[in-house]
Amino acid sequence: MGAREMTLEEIRKNGIEALYRTLGPVGMVRFLQQFETGHGDYSSSRREILGEQGIEELAAEIRKEEP
Repeated sequence: MGAREMTLEEIRKNGIEALYRTLGPVGMVRFLQQFETGHGDYSSSRREILGEQGIEELAAEIRKEEP
């Protein structure tokens, strides 16, 4: 059965089983921990850090830093 014929739940279940078989329980958990959703608001944080600079202003800053 191909992935196109499986439901999302079946794909998820088969993926977890494959990770478990291949990596073992600890490796499976370590692999899955890489994909935490995180927290916060990236767009707000980015604006706080970079301000409302456009691409030209950012490019000019980068050029200033080049040796």
